[in-house]
Amino acid sequence: MMKEKVKLLFVMLFAVAVLAACSFSNPEENTSSENGGTSFKNEIKIGLDVDATKLDTRLASDSSSKRVTEVVYNGLIRLNTNLEPTPDLAESWENPDELTWIFNLREGVKFHDGEVLTAEDVKYTFDTILDPAFQSNSLALFSPIKSVEIVDDYKVQFNLSQAYAPLLSYLEIGIVPKHIAEVDSESLITKPIGTGPYKFDSWDKNSKIVLTANKEYYAGTPKTEKLTYFIIPDNSTRVASLESGDIDFIHSPLSASDVERMRGNNDFITEEKEGVGYTYLNFNMKNEKTADLKVRQAISHLIDKETISSAIYRGMDKPAKSPLVPSSWAYSDDVPDFEYSPEKAKELLKEAGYEDTNGDGIVDKNGVNLEIELATHTEDPNRIQVVEYLQNEFSKNGIKTRVTTTEWSTFSNNMMEGKYEVALLGWLNLFDPDRATYNQFHSSSGNNYGKYNNPKVDALLEEGRENSEQAKRKEIYKEVATIVNEEVAYNVLLYQGYVVIHSKKLIGFESSPNGSFYSMVNVQVEN
Repeated sequence: MMKEKVKLLFVMLFAVAVLAACSFSNPEENTSSENGGTSFKNEIKIGLDVDATKLDTRLASDSSSKRVTEVVYNGLIRLNTNLEPTPDLAESWENPDELTWIFNLREGVKFHDGEVLTAEDVKYTFDTILDPAFQSNSLALFSPIKSVEIVDDYKVQFNLSQAYAPLLSYLEIGIVPKHIAEVDSESLITKPIGTGPYKFDSWDKNSKIVLTANKEYYAGTPKTEKLTYFIIPDNSTRVASLESGDIDFIHSPLSASDVERMRGNNDFITEEKEGVGYTYLNFNMKNEKTADLKVRQAISHLIDKETISSAIYRGMDKPAKSPLVPSSWAYSDDVPDFEYSPEKAKELLKEAGYEDTNGDGIVDKNGVNLEIELATHTEDPNRIQVVEYLQNEFSKNGIKTRVTTTEWSTFSNNMMEGKYEVALLGWLNLFDPDRATYNQFHSSSGNNYGKYNNPKVDALLEEGRENSEQAKRKEIYKEVATIVNEEVAYNVLLYQGYVVIHSKKLIGFESSPNGSFYSMVNVQVEN
């Protein structure tokens, strides 16, 4: 018990040191407004695990960038907390045939520099996303868009090359100002300008991002003047910062032990729900060892998902079966998965030509030991525990395994450049099965890091996009999930939970399974 107290004290002291370095506002600056005798702070302080990378909504691919850009920009639609499309910059839309979508834009909406948003900005945004030279991570999501036509200043028409069932739900991506982006294509990466409820103010790399309320926001001025994201990589330090009152709000990823402890703290609200993401092992198909299907299948038989879920995540994240998340209408419990079985793993390794011929405990083939590298990023201690657990499981069953951990920016670059063998990471925002599978497994996708390639899967993924019947789509995605499971394109370990913890003084936040921060526009923090 004493050790735990000393550990907590150390963490809290470390948090104070980190937060001091983040240059918090002085107390006098925090009191701003009163409502019915209750006074509120003029700033909401949020703790994030990693810094954003690119604040141009067309290029943003990580969750932190998303959490910032979703309140700086508006899309044509916005997903509500039930993940249903609702009007945003588009007041209404028509779908006269399966290849045509017409959007009527809200008039009088201004960018943060005062320029009025028109159909030109919408067309420019999607023209650039669809230009391969621009290298947008969202290109695959919008590839069925053949062209975007300007009907008039406030009406745009999307012409599709094929029917595209999930299109509407993807149009949440922010619209950028053409007059700025076409002059300097990179300026929005560090100084975003949108039409959203908050305006960009400043960004101290690896420290904080500051936004201020957009008083001309079309839906009304946000209730709190300032929104500050503090970058606090260590999970427990973020929680300690919340407890000490230095920040007001944190969310996933969080350590299971901290979540358990905070559930019993009456000064805070801990909200837990099923998320729309999964954590998985990604296998590099261009690596000679992991390109062998039997090796990948053997590794899959050495993964005890129940133990990972209960011992490391303490049930916060659940054992997974496939890339189809349980909260999706496309989920199926009938997709075959690999049971934990060291005996079957041994048989498969033998079939692949690997046996322990010299009695050193490591299987070898033609005199060469089977060695793999298992990588993840440093910001998430849960994932570090998982790779260390798997390292022990793999090694004691004959696969010599070394673990490497690097900061997220290095890790993600390595993934995109194919510089890994087996990696542990996750996907979020998988509200449509297309989003959970197309980018991940289609051979043409830039996010298919492992270069998995199966023409039948490609064809099914295209069919799943084109078919508008949900029942038929469910059958298609079940078949996709079955194939990619059998071929171990991924091994999906866990379905992610989503956790929010905030002070009871913070009111007005409405959480969403996709982790959206948009409801911060209605949040206030009592003094």
